[in-house]
Amino acid sequence: MNLKIEGLVLEKNTPDIYLHRVLTDPALAFLRELHERFNPTRRELLAQRHERQARLDAGQDLDFLPETAGIREAEWMVAGAPKDLNDRRVEITGPTDAKMVINALNSGAKVFMADFEDAQSPTWMNVMQGQVNLQDAIRDRLSFTSDDGRSYQMKPADERATLVVRPRGWHLPEKNLTLNGEPLSASLVDFGLYFFHNAEERRIRGSAPYFYLPKMESYLEARLWNDVFNFAQDYVKIPRGSIRATCLIETINAAFQMEEFLYELRDHAAGLNAGRWDYIFSLIKKHALRPDRILPDRSQVTMNTPFMRAYAQLLVRTCHKRGAHAIGGMAAFIPSRKDAAVNERAIAKVTEDKTLEAEAGFDGTWVAHPDLVPVAQRVFDEYLGHRPHQKHKLREDVIPDAKKLLDTHIPGGRITEEGVRHNIRVAIQYMNCWLNGLGAVGLYNLMEDAATAEISRAQLWQWVHHKASMDDGRVLTPELYSRFRNEELDKLGGPDKDRHKQVIELLDGLVLAKDFNEFLTLPAYQLLDTAR
Repeated sequence: MNLKIEGLVLEKNTPDIYLHRVLTDPALAFLRELHERFNPTRRELLAQRHERQARLDAGQDLDFLPETAGIREAEWMVAGAPKDLNDRRVEITGPTDAKMVINALNSGAKVFMADFEDAQSPTWMNVMQGQVNLQDAIRDRLSFTSDDGRSYQMKPADERATLVVRPRGWHLPEKNLTLNGEPLSASLVDFGLYFFHNAEERRIRGSAPYFYLPKMESYLEARLWNDVFNFAQDYVKIPRGSIRATCLIETINAAFQMEEFLYELRDHAAGLNAGRWDYIFSLIKKHALRPDRILPDRSQVTMNTPFMRAYAQLLVRTCHKRGAHAIGGMAAFIPSRKDAAVNERAIAKVTEDKTLEAEAGFDGTWVAHPDLVPVAQRVFDEYLGHRPHQKHKLREDVIPDAKKLLDTHIPGGRITEEGVRHNIRVAIQYMNCWLNGLGAVGLYNLMEDAATAEISRAQLWQWVHHKASMDDGRVLTPELYSRFRNEELDKLGGPDKDRHKQVIELLDGLVLAKDFNEFLTLPAYQLLDTAR
């Protein structure tokens, strides 16, 4: 479908509501400006990722950057937090469907991160409807009625969580919008449409456009976002510095550049977040060819392991040194309203996890389920009291140490048959849901999203590629993986159920390939919005 913007093509039929509410001519003109100004740099930065990976594959280790030592040694602070982003003790995250948006805003959490990325499958309908839902939520007109007749309404504005939006990462394309034959950046589409339609409205209502920035691997990628922010603010004529952004430190590269990220975004920086699941995935991915960096079962890779503890403590130290918020990560456990024993275990696990974060000095944390908001709230209330944060905990006892960040030895760590099978089960079920438009899925009392699915398939590749030994002495060969996969697939309904044939073709292609595939969501994305 050719639009009025020269060179811009919408690749498929789109309901009129989205053309009238989201893909308006002025908004598309803004997207074209973003693409023409910033996409060449984005492409260059993605190419640099591959160059860095080649050096890691050749045996080079990550370290703090000597060329940015002056930034780390200088005296500077990020901009002060806006009033509605100063107390972030509990943040809830989830996709942008109407029910989730309403429940999250009403949950009692201080912040709701509306997620266009890992918690949402980026079907064109999900992307477009998510934009409409956020427009309506900001303007106090979002409601939802479920199939069983239950009605969902938003609480008054002063009782709702502060809205923060996470666009998709720099690596992802938006295939449904092309300019002169080139897909637009999914990051710029998500950011641009939300910002263009809502920036001024947010300011009128006493807030501002706030963002979470995912999966960056270099401070230059943070600089690119800062350039985008400055241009966007000038374009809609709001003051520079209105935007606030929290960077997810969810790649191993980013752990060595935390101060640089804050420095590049210092007029727009709101803090850093310990995105633990993507961080684990990144560590596996970046060291995929290193047999000395093989991790055990995912369940054994906790925040108490040496490299995860070093990462979390360094994040708190970095943020508080520069006046930024340090936000903890997601505990994957989810409660059950039907099984009291499961619920009790989930609450105990989440309480333990959030206590570790509060003790470490974090100013807030993430949950994925409204029932866990009061659980996390109790923990942070105990540590923060009436203070909105604990930035006074400077953690000067934490010394940046590259070796500690890369120490993947886990005492007692094992690869078990159940761990292998669990990864296969999770990958099959999650990928099937993702292809059907669901990005956040409860499986085995854990909340799975794209990040945890990435861990599952990445570990399988790592174990098979390096012929890792399980704790019973057997080597995980391609043949043994295939046997386990067939058995688990049969338990889940066999290859003819739903989209399992596509899922297995995709999973086998990821696990048995000679080379490690950077993101499962890139090949999977080509299967979205297609016939089964």
